[in-house]
Amino acid sequence: MQDIPVKNIDCTPSSQELAALVKSDRVHTSLYTSAEIFDVEIDKIFSNTWIWVAHESEIPDAGSFKSSFVGTQPVIVVRDRKGNINVLLNRCRHRAATVCEHQSGKTNNFVCPYHGWGYGLDGALRGVPHPESYADTLDKANLGMIRLRTESYAGMVFATFKDDIESLVDFLGPAKKWMDLFMKQGGGYPIQATTAHRFRFPGNWKIQLENTTDGYHFPIVHKSFLSSVDKQTEEMLNFVDGSGFVEDLGNGHSVMVMIPELIDLEENLDAPIPDRFVDLAQVLRDEGHPELEVRRIVRAVGGSGFNLNLFPNVACSMAFFRVLQPISVKETEIHHVVITMKGGPEAANQARLRMHEHFQGPMGFGTPDDSEAWERVQRGSSAGDDLWIMLNRGLPGEVTTEDGLRSDVSAETGMRAAYQKWKEYMTAETRGQQ
Repeated sequence: MQDIPVKNIDCTPSSQELAALVKSDRVHTSLYTSAEIFDVEIDKIFSNTWIWVAHESEIPDAGSFKSSFVGTQPVIVVRDRKGNINVLLNRCRHRAATVCEHQSGKTNNFVCPYHGWGYGLDGALRGVPHPESYADTLDKANLGMIRLRTESYAGMVFATFKDDIESLVDFLGPAKKWMDLFMKQGGGYPIQATTAHRFRFPGNWKIQLENTTDGYHFPIVHKSFLSSVDKQTEEMLNFVDGSGFVEDLGNGHSVMVMIPELIDLEENLDAPIPDRFVDLAQVLRDEGHPELEVRRIVRAVGGSGFNLNLFPNVACSMAFFRVLQPISVKETEIHHVVITMKGGPEAANQARLRMHEHFQGPMGFGTPDDSEAWERVQRGSSAGDDLWIMLNRGLPGEVTTEDGLRSDVSAETGMRAAYQKWKEYMTAETRGQQ
């Protein structure tokens, strides 16, 4: 079949045109550059599937809230007095002003700063100043904040505009077992999602989506990071020629296993403690922790040996949550969320923070190099108007598994999985429901 040329898309593409942009081994560059395609993505993907909005630890008590997004629409994630988690469109029903401008906090209610309409933690309209002007025309019961369908798994909170969508557990499918494994980073303590390093890069959201299960780039892009760690850690992270793998888990989800011996952090606890954690282990012993607990905590501090991509906007990435927020066709905001052990030893949590800072942030050795690579992809995508992004690495060796498709650790299996799901959503007849 001859490829359909795609040049200068300046109107909403048809389903046939969209389908032609995704092949089994490549995707068209216009997926990075077309504002019209971006608008359809927001409508047909982000308004039609489960979107990650928070971790339960970020909203622990009644009145605890966090600002987030579903696609490009601002929402508030809040726990009400009954303990339920609500995801509400951040918009007053009167004249559309946002009712919350804080990233997080605690409140008894939400009050619009424009005209003072007040809403409960469940989004219900509770009060209106000077209601007499409305006489009997104000139907408060139908003017609450719009509430999205919300479900959680493994402490991760997802929301959707689609009331008739499949359950979250069905959507996650085989990815659930990897989420369970990732949450063992508490080392016996509850997982605590704390502060986030936030930044934007001038590139399309899918460039970053691809990166999470792209092991091929690691020894090239992250040379400076590898040169900054001890020899033992460098050898552990030299995984491209190792026995790891990438697996398509269905529904666009995928996992990249870089260090197979660290898939389950509670196995092989009698293995030697890595040199970089010897001092931490001794501190924990001096604090009175039993040896088995010391080893469990130390193993958890180092993070999991895999990256889990949950389509379309969040990843459980070794030792942190990576969240992508599409801003425009050529701009994306990234949140790298620090994970600590709630109530865990201070020394262990400090080690987690130092490890996060070593790779993330403007002074880190990893994220700045990643960001430059992403920016170069976006800039290069402007060169040529009918070219393709190649995603065929590992395809010849791909095998069928119980959960999906698997290939070597440097394969582009995860990217192919995401784009096939992208194609499914983008060519579906249903539109965003609000």
